[in-house]
Amino acid sequence: MGFLNNTTITIDAILTKRGRELLARGRNEFAVTKFAIADDEVDYRLWDTSHPNGTNYYGAVIENMPLLEPVPDETQALKYKLVTLPKETSRLPILDVAVSTLAFAQGGGNGDLLAPGTLNSTDSEQGYTFIIHDTTVATLQAAQAAPSPSAPLVPVTLSDEELTQSQNVSGLTARVLPQVFTSPNQKSTQITIVGNQTGATTTVSVTVKKTNLGSPGGGSAGSAT
Repeated sequence: MGFLNNTTITIDAILTKRGRELLARGRNEFAVTKFAIADDEVDYRLWDTSHPNGTNYYGAVIENMPLLEPVPDETQALKYKLVTLPKETSRLPILDVAVSTLAFAQGGGNGDLLAPGTLNSTDSEQGYTFIIHDTTVATLQAAQAAPSPSAPLVPVTLSDEELTQSQNVSGLTARVLPQVFTSPNQKSTQITIVGNQTGATTTVSVTVKKTNLGSPGGGSAGSAT
């Protein structure tokens, strides 16, 4: 959904297929119980502390920017969700993981371990949620449980196709296990990692190449970059 303009409180929303079905049945089954807010269209570099009219006008350009209308592609909407953090927070948490890409040959041993950390935050007791978007490429296995696990502060939006093929696990670390397939020669997907307490996110690309079982060196372990 999105604001039609920045002078009224009128909101324009696009319902999902499931939402339209519930609304059409007319049994009071359609009810909004949760929502997320994002600032995808805001360029904070336009905050002007040198404005000649003073502090009330530092954000004048931002406040008068056109706002996005609803985007029907759920993979493109709400990329930068707003989160609530303690008042004393001076820097936003940043999720840090040692690798940005994982590459496997089929039969690649025990897979690779993802062990993220959170910069600008010392509290990771609630752990992380690891979401692989396509389990025909690889699957996930929780490797180390979090001391106080919880659901992510910021939910991740997946497409309808990804919802049927995705898998998520929660913990401090997770292991990525490549799948075996007959075709095509290579498959790719991504893993989204979300800090359950901070809402910080990052992604890791995953590629699995089909192994020719008759060739020497088949079944080599995965590599990370």
